[in-house]
Amino acid sequence: MALAGCKSPNSSFYTLSPDASLERTGAPLQWAVAVGPVTIPELVDRPQLVTRVSDNEVALNEFARWGEPLKSGIARTIAADLGQLLGSARVSVAGQAALVQETCRVRVDIVRFDSVPGDAVTVDAQWVVRVPGKPLPLSGRTVAREPVGAAGDDALVAAHSRALAAVSRDIAAAIRSTQPS
Repeated sequence: MALAGCKSPNSSFYTLSPDASLERTGAPLQWAVAVGPVTIPELVDRPQLVTRVSDNEVALNEFARWGEPLKSGIARTIAADLGQLLGSARVSVAGQAALVQETCRVRVDIVRFDSVPGDAVTVDAQWVVRVPGKPLPLSGRTVAREPVGAAGDDALVAAHSRALAAVSRDIAAAIRSTQPS
């Protein structure tokens, strides 16, 4: 009877989500787009949500976990955001669809993926876009800071989804800049 009150809390599982408010700019894209590979810092490459306590301390929440590997979730979210921004159903995560010759390839290296509960999240992403027919790739860097706005891990994850939408907007603008007029 005494042990009945010693139950562990239930785990919660989280996924990133595309930004439904994103709107297409310009004509629909001519090419297919493949997003990946995506790399992430080893610090956050784990099932648990990692939050920043201070400049030199992080916390792993054993009961707040990613529902899928984080790098897969980032690739899926950016692909969905790009599909919306570019007005194309031909945007996918690399490896999920057969690549055709006319495929724009997007590599994303997440340099920083910080979560500060009750404050903000920061996503620092370097990206490279290889466009069909262009000898040199386009590259860029997006640093997006999004306020959390509420307490709780769900607010942190939603803020990360909004930050990834900022990364997607920059990548979409780079892709659009290569389109013939």
